[in-house]
Amino acid sequence: MANIPIWPGSSSFHPGDTPFGFYDNDPTFEKDADKVCTFVTRRLGYPLVEIELQAINIYAAFEEAVTVYGNELYAYKIRENYLTLEGAPSSIDIEESIVTPNLGRIIDYSEQYGAEAGTGGNIPWRKMAVPLTSSVQDYDLDNLAAQNGFSQSNDIEIMRVFYEAPPASALMASSYDGFGFGLGGSVAAGIDGVGGLGGMGYGGGYLMMPLNYDMQIIQQIELNDMVRISNYSFEMHNNVLRVFPVPGSGGNNGNAIPFTASDGTIRSGSGVGNMWVEFMLKSDRSSASIVEASEKIKYVSGVPYKNPKYHEINSVGRSWIFEFTLAICKEVLGYIRGKYETIPIPNAEITLNQADLIAAAREEKEALLASLRAFFDETSREKLLERRTMESNFVMEELDRVPRVIYIG
Repeated sequence: MANIPIWPGSSSFHPGDTPFGFYDNDPTFEKDADKVCTFVTRRLGYPLVEIELQAINIYAAFEEAVTVYGNELYAYKIRENYLTLEGAPSSIDIEESIVTPNLGRIIDYSEQYGAEAGTGGNIPWRKMAVPLTSSVQDYDLDNLAAQNGFSQSNDIEIMRVFYEAPPASALMASSYDGFGFGLGGSVAAGIDGVGGLGGMGYGGGYLMMPLNYDMQIIQQIELNDMVRISNYSFEMHNNVLRVFPVPGSGGNNGNAIPFTASDGTIRSGSGVGNMWVEFMLKSDRSSASIVEASEKIKYVSGVPYKNPKYHEINSVGRSWIFEFTLAICKEVLGYIRGKYETIPIPNAEITLNQADLIAAAREEKEALLASLRAFFDETSREKLLERRTMESNFVMEELDRVPRVIYIG
């Protein structure tokens, strides 16, 4: 086996010495690469013990540590801002941008509720006339939709049925006419002196009833229609519309069910007319949830973050990178020394510390990742706002201890 050289005590970095070359052309990375080699080997015991590593091993660990730091940083930024970033152009230079939260995506998500409630949304409601036929009470809306060009079977979902009796307010006398005693104009004329001075009226005797009286009359008319005569109503079962009373039957106190005439007015007659329904296509609901988004951010892995720029990482980040590089090198050295658990020497054996190196390296890597993630979480928008709120509360408590002196001039 060839005698492979190990760490000689110094190194000289050149672009191309790292596996991927992500940061090889960054002058700051080039300058720090050899310093990191010295830092790592001295922490591992050099020159008191030999370090079975070459400079390229340490360079690779250094590149990996910078990349892991960038991945953790950008993963945190994506979690923090993805609700705003989703749907944005994928061509944006996100590393040079400040992402300001907005309600755009939240409003997009809430459109589904508006569509179901009929107050907006991204799914159109369609309208269809239901021709009423005398003595026919049940109407299959699926068949009717197919006749109107909606051929897909069971694709409609009825959202609203326009089927109401004439309003009770149209059946009651004007609340401005008379005195509210059921009296006509002749009686009112006899006492319309209340409208003038000295019993001399001006010819108009009108008294407006209180609004609660009108509301009671409306409720009385509606309750009367519901209890004493055939109430206007409908039932819906599996898109089969059943109307009450039967059209053209005269079941409503001798009157046929009202219908919408061609001029838009509501009339009563033999049942020849239309009811109207509004419905939604289930296929529209499915297609509305899938939006073509070419050249836009569609998933977390599509957020256009690149590898970090090493020269822009501050001293806090570089300190973490140096420690993580050391942990990686310690793990690699442990695997190398694990090739032989013991080395025979004259009259004795040397036991290598590969198990200790690997265990320590894994613990250090886990601790470093945990501390970095905790640091990012503590600087999240949510935590910063919580901290600012706490600070303002503490300031107010401190100010409350200041005596409020009253000056009397």
